[in-house]
Amino acid sequence: MASLGELAALILVAVLWGATNPYLKRGTEGLEQVKRESKPRQMLAEMKFLCLNYKYMVPFALNQCGSFIYYLTLASTDLTLAVPLCNSLALVFTMVTGKVLGENVGGTRAALGMLLTVLGIAICIAGSGNKNA
Repeated sequence: MASLGELAALILVAVLWGATNPYLKRGTEGLEQVKRESKPRQMLAEMKFLCLNYKYMVPFALNQCGSFIYYLTLASTDLTLAVPLCNSLALVFTMVTGKVLGENVGGTRAALGMLLTVLGIAICIAGSGNKNA
């Protein structure tokens, strides 16, 4: 069974991944106005726009911190628990953060989907302790 510390680290990863997604989306606003005459210059201009934009770089750095914690946690955690927990809870945190920021994330069906996702994760966590049974 995964330790409490491992579960906390995986949930932190899901929070960092999920909660930063809406902010990353907002940080790219205005990128479509960047226009250059050639593909290489376009790519460089877009990279410059993003790298100099704190509204993009702060959530990006937090998101990458989540990836680093995930990498460290994978060394001691069962993959069959870590991958579904992080990825599905990240979706839940993305929807919750989007809702808090005023985005339209769906209605009753989205809430039901989040509830079922959390239920599935709870089953995964409970089942991770019964490997020797």
